[in-house]
Amino acid sequence: MTLTQSLFIIIVLIAASAFVAVAEISLAASRRLRLRQMADEGDPRAEKAMQMQAQPGDYFTVVQVGQNAIAILGGIVGEGAISGALTEFLSLWMPATAAHNVGFLISFFLITSLFILFADLVPRRLSMIEPEYLLVRVLRPMQWCMTVFKPIVWFYGRITDALIRLLGLPDKRNEQITTEDILAMTEDGARAGVLAYREQQAIANIFELDTRTVASAMTQRDRIAYFLRDDPDHVIRARIAEEPFSTYPVCDGDIDHIIGYVDAKDLFQRVLNNQPISLQDDSLIRKILIVPDKLTLTEVLDQFQQVHEDFAAILNEYSLMVGVVTLNDVMSTVMGDLVSPDDEEQIIRRDESSWLIDGITPIDDVMRVLDLEGLPHEEEYETLAGFLMVMLRRVPRRTDSVNWGGYKFEVMDVDSYRIDQVLVLKLDPDAPVPYASTTGSAGTQPIPDSPAALLRIKMETPPDQGPIVP
Repeated sequence: MTLTQSLFIIIVLIAASAFVAVAEISLAASRRLRLRQMADEGDPRAEKAMQMQAQPGDYFTVVQVGQNAIAILGGIVGEGAISGALTEFLSLWMPATAAHNVGFLISFFLITSLFILFADLVPRRLSMIEPEYLLVRVLRPMQWCMTVFKPIVWFYGRITDALIRLLGLPDKRNEQITTEDILAMTEDGARAGVLAYREQQAIANIFELDTRTVASAMTQRDRIAYFLRDDPDHVIRARIAEEPFSTYPVCDGDIDHIIGYVDAKDLFQRVLNNQPISLQDDSLIRKILIVPDKLTLTEVLDQFQQVHEDFAAILNEYSLMVGVVTLNDVMSTVMGDLVSPDDEEQIIRRDESSWLIDGITPIDDVMRVLDLEGLPHEEEYETLAGFLMVMLRRVPRRTDSVNWGGYKFEVMDVDSYRIDQVLVLKLDPDAPVPYASTTGSAGTQPIPDSPAALLRIKMETPPDQGPIVP
């Protein structure tokens, strides 16, 4: 065999090896969602590609047989062709034995480099970039190869199946798409510029509806504007002017005895008709939806849909009203400030390293804004105020603070034991913080992470500093 013939055979083997590499990586890297989209657009090859992904055993058998056979043939042809020519050339300047050894090493390096570059690295990289595009083009030739080498494929395929069953390994690809898969795709899309940040965040918020309770989106009890059944006309008018809302709960005696709600449109209609407003009139009061405070936002949406309402009162296990929630509150959780008024914004970024956050802000929103992976005892609270209470082990006071995760959470304003505003400062990463700490009127001390540690701190606290826990 001449040198020209050997080189031609090597080029053919490199091309065949590149084809096999493309076939292998494109099948493994192709996204089923993208193939489904191509099939819906009328490409029949995409449907066959999905079927091949579901049962890839024979396909990969052909790939492995081809790769190993081509590698062996390449070594034989390359060593026999290039090594001899190089040995003959080098013999002009060095002894025959040395020329043979050097020629062999050079030919081995050249052949190996050609296969690595043009039969592996380049085709595999291209296959990772456009897997679906390449898969539908190599699928038919690969099916021909599976037919031609069917006896070999059957032999190795059956042995492989037996080994997989013996070892108890899965023999089918798991095509189930999880929430994490979808969120990862949307994050990649946002980084690539395909999705806007707001769109990606809205999608992530939708998946959080199953885990966030209604308490994270409700209007708190102390912020509810409501009417009493026996309120006179002038009191109702004054309250509407002072606190204009679209819906008002109606209670009998106090807020915990709710009997229904009244729509502001019905009240305005009476005002426009110069009629007195009296909540003793049952025609004004509508039946209100009552939901427990442990429901998730998804469950609340389901109840809104069932009763065709967009307003509900929230009761705890003691039948006390803890808040109200509207459809707009739930949508605000999903869409953020796209539907929330500016004056109700709960998280305000002051500069690059500080935030002013309302105490009732859901802790999931705080973690997302601060890019925190987790917080201690997350199952014990749902809001930033709850986080501070759990960490301090008492009702927080003004200037109390907690250091955790590279941030300082300082209480700025407290109204009747309710935390109104919390200033969050990003700490210097070079400053050592050996543990989470609290500061306040009782000085600086470590946060107890166990009942024993809490008891020890209580015993060591002087009486004039007040208790650690209420």
